[in-house]
Amino acid sequence: MGKHTGRYSGYLRPFSYLLDLIIINVLASILLLDSLNVVYYHLFVSVSWIIIAWNVGFYEVYRFTKVLEILSKILNQYVLFVILNFAYLGYFLKFSEPSQIMKFVTLAIVLISLVKLFIFYFLRRFRAVFGGNFRRVVIVGEGKNVMELTDFFNENPDYGYNLVSHFNLRGNKEEQIKSCFSFVLDNKIDEIYCSLSDIENEQLNRFIDFTDNNLKVLKFLPDDDEVLSRNMKFDYYGYIPVASLRDIPLDKTVNMIVKRGFDIIFSLIVIIGVLSWLTPILAYLIKKESKGPVFFKQRRNGLDYHEFDCYKFRSMRPNEIADLEQVSKNDPRITNIGRFIRKTSIDELPQFFNVLLGDMSVVGPRPHMVSHTEMYAKSVDKFMVRHFVKPGITGLAQTNGYRGEVENDKDIINRVKYDIFYLENWSLLLDLKIIFMTVFNAIKGEEKAY
Repeated sequence: MGKHTGRYSGYLRPFSYLLDLIIINVLASILLLDSLNVVYYHLFVSVSWIIIAWNVGFYEVYRFTKVLEILSKILNQYVLFVILNFAYLGYFLKFSEPSQIMKFVTLAIVLISLVKLFIFYFLRRFRAVFGGNFRRVVIVGEGKNVMELTDFFNENPDYGYNLVSHFNLRGNKEEQIKSCFSFVLDNKIDEIYCSLSDIENEQLNRFIDFTDNNLKVLKFLPDDDEVLSRNMKFDYYGYIPVASLRDIPLDKTVNMIVKRGFDIIFSLIVIIGVLSWLTPILAYLIKKESKGPVFFKQRRNGLDYHEFDCYKFRSMRPNEIADLEQVSKNDPRITNIGRFIRKTSIDELPQFFNVLLGDMSVVGPRPHMVSHTEMYAKSVDKFMVRHFVKPGITGLAQTNGYRGEVENDKDIINRVKYDIFYLENWSLLLDLKIIFMTVFNAIKGEEKAY
């Protein structure tokens, strides 16, 4: 077969592994005590670095990878590498100079990160200026998503995609598909981007068979009204291929540990540093205005659809429909102090106890009332996917304008789209970004915060 000009060099990733291991071992020799510069320790740091990298996908960086995702991989690699080094030193050597190991690990990750980012940006610049390392692509179909992808390819040459042709499938679809296949083979096309709204199942199978048999990459563009997974993953049960719609980062043990550790630390900081003194003040104000409990609890659906009691500061007068009807604008049930704590999201703070107990996470899809979950599950495509991860106090949808009352179908559909994007693209850095945006929006004030 001909040379794949659109692919990265097969030597690039092994070269990255080798260079990083050289940096780690050289720095260990220079910065650490002689007692540590033994074969066993150098073998340990090399093997542990590779194992961590495999688990966090440290070297899984592609032309379409976002810089935020790269930084998240670096952060995860750094945290876990620090933990393993301290575990080794504490168990085997009773090492009592933590500053030395922190200096070594930090300098190593900084140098490796600079090299990693340099290669990433160098390749982007190389594509934009010299036209190298390009993938030749065609698009099949019409619609808004097709036009947006066309503009993306044309306006972002540094990503390394060369849009060669567009088949709109107008007129005789069968002839158009045959022409597309011939064009792909004759012009050495690397990837086909196909709009699902313009083809039927039988035609979709033909595209899959064609790309499989000719070693081409096939990618799909969903309908405008559909909520589809971004990732498709293939596993094998024996020799039987089984396709799953998504690859969820939080299914990996190492990511679960990182996220749970962050949740525990962050919730303890809020509970001890804020709720310890804020709760008595709010308790006085809430009970002064209306009789009833300080806290309000409501059954909601969490991970794997399990129900749990979600806690909030009570913001409404006690009423029989609190578990059935969402709060609306100018809702007469809301008290004066309740209006303030809802506007500033202070009413959500008791949910950090839910986080500490393990029912929720700091960041994740917002949990709905049980009655609403059942309603949306029947009417909104892919709604139940959001229950693959723990619900959160805040989430990606909420920071993008989809918080509070669901006024129409568009609100809940877009909320689900953001939730699916989050669970498929989770990273610790994304969580930190969402937390920052949540605090910023609370200070600024939001239209739907009522």
